[in-house]
Amino acid sequence: MTTACGAGGPTAAEPPAAPATASSTASSAPTPPVPPAPPVPSTPDSARPSTPAVPAVTTTPEPQPAPAPPVTVPGTPCDITDGACVRLSTNESWLISGGEVSYGPVPTTSGRPGYETPVGTFSVLWQVRDDWSIPYDGPMPFSTYFVANGIAFHEGSLTEQSHGCIHLSREAASTYFEALSVGDRVQVTA
Repeated sequence: MTTACGAGGPTAAEPPAAPATASSTASSAPTPPVPPAPPVPSTPDSARPSTPAVPAVTTTPEPQPAPAPPVTVPGTPCDITDGACVRLSTNESWLISGGEVSYGPVPTTSGRPGYETPVGTFSVLWQVRDDWSIPYDGPMPFSTYFVANGIAFHEGSLTEQSHGCIHLSREAASTYFEALSVGDRVQVTA
């Protein structure tokens, strides 16, 4: 008999056993006494036979192959399969679709010292066909933003560095604006 907590004692489904009465034990034969067990001689540990040690069995998991390194899209430094790729060191950019270059390379300019274009993988956040930079008081046609603090692809000078944006020719900026959508990936490499 156990309780729900395992502490022993009756449960609601098991009533306690009835105590033994004189009438229930009177008809039983007396039980003979049990003689005590003989004492066990003590043996020093050194005299006891030793059991051979069983070596512990350990299993080493099979080594797993290393993950495959990212495969760059041929002709670019990027490993994204869809979106836009930028290489700052050579001032060029590509559109990638299905793991292949679909447009480019096209010439770019990027952030000047103190306004460096961030390196990394981003997503297109929003687009504005005819935007205007309030801080720098200038037009930003075909803006495709990919960093929340205002970094975008847009039409701009290909000879003057930007304040962090990726400047493209008018034709390239228009093509990027039409080809990219919110959520598409943008990978910027050094």
